[in-house]
Amino acid sequence: MRLRNIRPPLASLAAAALMGCMAGPDYHRPSMPLATAYKEQGWTPAQPAELSPKGDWWTVFGDPTLSALEARVAIDNQNVAAAEGAYRQSEALVREQRAALFPTVTLDGGVTRSGGGRGGGGTIITQGAGGTGIVSGGGGRSTTNYRVSLGASWEPDVWGRIRRSIESARGNAQASQADLAAATLSAQGSLAADYFDLRELDAEAALMREEVAGFTRSLQIAQNRYNAGIAPHSDVLQAQSQLASTQADLADLERRRAAFEHAIAVLVGQTPETFGLAAEAAWSPTIPAIPAGVPSGLLQRRPDIAAAERRAASASAQIGVETAAYFPSLTLTGSYGFAATELGRLFSASNSLWSIGASVAQTVFNGGLTRARVGAARAAYDEAVARYRQTVLAALQDVEDQLAASRVLAGEYDLRRQSAADADLAATMVLNQYREGQVAYTNVVTAQVAALNARRTYLQAALSRQTTAVALVQGLGGGWSAPS
Repeated sequence: MRLRNIRPPLASLAAAALMGCMAGPDYHRPSMPLATAYKEQGWTPAQPAELSPKGDWWTVFGDPTLSALEARVAIDNQNVAAAEGAYRQSEALVREQRAALFPTVTLDGGVTRSGGGRGGGGTIITQGAGGTGIVSGGGGRSTTNYRVSLGASWEPDVWGRIRRSIESARGNAQASQADLAAATLSAQGSLAADYFDLRELDAEAALMREEVAGFTRSLQIAQNRYNAGIAPHSDVLQAQSQLASTQADLADLERRRAAFEHAIAVLVGQTPETFGLAAEAAWSPTIPAIPAGVPSGLLQRRPDIAAAERRAASASAQIGVETAAYFPSLTLTGSYGFAATELGRLFSASNSLWSIGASVAQTVFNGGLTRARVGAARAAYDEAVARYRQTVLAALQDVEDQLAASRVLAGEYDLRRQSAADADLAATMVLNQYREGQVAYTNVVTAQVAALNARRTYLQAALSRQTTAVALVQGLGGGWSAPS
């Protein structure tokens, strides 16, 4: 067959490959009915922006130390680093699948020496700069052949199998990108929550030290009254017990603080023994205000939703990959080279050789293997869609929970503050009555314990508001502001 006769059919095949149909279904985002307004707060619709920049959301809390720590998470946190490595790997897999769209070109060369005769002598294989040499025979005449050729093979993507593979790999890469965002947001949220827990413990410790000093004075009062013979020894014992119990609670606070400090060290990629945060007695928790109308589309900023949706897209494309196995595969091959018995004449035009060909392969029977693979791919897609919808439902629940908690805790915080102030005043009044001999020391202990518990509960309510605000930020995907 002459070269000019083969070109029109090959051109037609190439055009068919470039304009070929795509096996399998085209992907559409799974439907997910959403309410126009949320139960806790009316939100306005917005466009999905799952991968839009979230910004430094932690700055709304106005804590420079927290901001400095958060800046280290994206760089030094090892879970984030692992997710980033997985994302780069998935990007490389996309490039790997895309490479299959192009021909494979190979360069081949070699030298062969052969001969024959009665002398025998076996075969000798030699290696040199020009390639591999084979010397065979022994005492007879020998010849040397030189060759070099350039070959190519290409499997046109007639049925879209390769393009569907690229689509599937790209969906997985985008899911990995969302996983990276989720890992970063999770580490940032955990750091903020741990940091606020630590600061609340600092405030509790400062309160406990004040109470230890106050209970020490109460013990001295009880001791003086006992020495004067106007109070029983049981008053002294009760005062000593109250003081010791408070000192033990203070020691437990130090243990819990150390645990949070160690957790923060790991989150910023540092060993616990080399990390430390100075105690801050003055803790004024900032509670950022929630805008009245938060766009419902911000929920789509959640990276876990983005990852689930992209995995559904990848699973849809995989159906096409498996469906393409029903159709024949086409492979085009060609080569051009030279062969000669003399190295100096190797590249002479008279010694040129070429070949070109096409082959078609079709599976006739495989025991239902292709049908089973297509069925498995469709089932995997149904699973991915269900997981996506479940992720959306869980995200809606999460945001509703945090909005409800924010509303309830705001009212609880005011009540706890009033309760702590009233309990402090009551404890002061009862202690003065004890000094005047009007009440028993049991009343003093009861009032002081109630005041201490009320003040600690007030601090814990403030912490709950801050950690709930952090959880709401995470629930909204990293912020409240609509993306530009």
